Amino acid sequence: MVGDIRAETLKRLKAGTGRLATAAIKSLDAEHPWFRDLPARERSWVGTVAQAGIHSFVQWYANPEAVQRGAAEVFAAAPPELTRSVSLQHTLAIVRTVVKVVESHSDEFASPGAEAELREAILRYSREIAFSAAEVYARAAESRGAWDARIEALVIDALIRGQVDDSLPSRAAALGWKTGPTLVMVGMTNGALGEVESADLRRSIRRASRGALVGIHGEDLIIIARSDADLDKLSQALLPSFGPGPVVIGPAATSLAEVARATRAALAGVVAAPAWSLTPRPVQADDLLPERVLVGDSTARERLLSLAYDPIAKAGGSLKETVGMFLACGRSLELCSKTMFVHPNTVRYRLKKVTELTGWDALDARDAAVLSTAFALGQLRESGHAPL
Repeated sequence: MVGDIRAETLKRLKAGTGRLATAAIKSLDAEHPWFRDLPARERSWVGTVAQAGIHSFVQWYANPEAVQRGAAEVFAAAPPELTRSVSLQHTLAIVRTVVKVVESHSDEFASPGAEAELREAILRYSREIAFSAAEVYARAAESRGAWDARIEALVIDALIRGQVDDSLPSRAAALGWKTGPTLVMVGMTNGALGEVESADLRRSIRRASRGALVGIHGEDLIIIARSDADLDKLSQALLPSFGPGPVVIGPAATSLAEVARATRAALAGVVAAPAWSLTPRPVQADDLLPERVLVGDSTARERLLSLAYDPIAKAGGSLKETVGMFLACGRSLELCSKTMFVHPNTVRYRLKKVTELTGWDALDARDAAVLSTAFALGQLRESGHAPL
């Protein structure tokens, strides 16, 4: 007798799957604005999943032992792209709506006396569908995470090597990158990191800067953070992500080509920083130009010449001669003025003009070291013996 009642209920369910699917779609459209806003293709995918869910329930009702298999197959009815256009939260809303629709029609499809048993079956099956949805989205997230990690590694590697080809913008865009003010920071990790520690570090960095690109090369840590906010504040927020040792900030960058140059400059700065015992933390890559020259950074050599030597040389007058003599005299105003047969105030005036031109003050010990390196490079270049 019980078997006959169940068989009759199953027969009614099979005959009504189309009506249930149509009712579910109408309910989704009426109750969820996000569903109405979906493009036609995505709406059809959701409809396919809803219909597959109802069909799978009917199959399960016929054979409850196959619950795990039937529930998992519901989400195979739509392409993997569904997880990109419809969130897990919305998918669970779809499940709830479909279950509600089927439950609301349970008295219509159940044989007399089987109404409670059918409602209980619907609730049991809905739990399996919800767990199945979570599993599908977890697998999709894991797959996307692995793919994004590969793309991120390719982008970081290309920026380090300065190879900004036509494929790089599209790869960066796939990671959410867009052109704009960008902070580049390079330093060391806090020792060798395992897989778990690396993942934790990346999450910590992305909490401070959403969408930041993170490269961990051995114990080198590279952070490339695109932000419209105050980059100085952002750098302070990211500073705890680094381990002991120098942390270098690359020059201002906007485009990917500029980001590549900033990354290479910051990497060279990390190598060169130990040559300056008073290196601040963090330090700008351009504040390490003399040290970067010492480690063979040709970009630093050209930049130092263009910023600290060429403006003085092009200014004419006695500026170049005065700076050169002042540095040669051990930064002594009196000795420089006597050697040049001018008043010390004249030397002071000319050095002030140099500060206005370059931003470096020859009266300051550190700035004088920068100018001294720039003048040495400039004189070598003019002699025809510039370093390779």
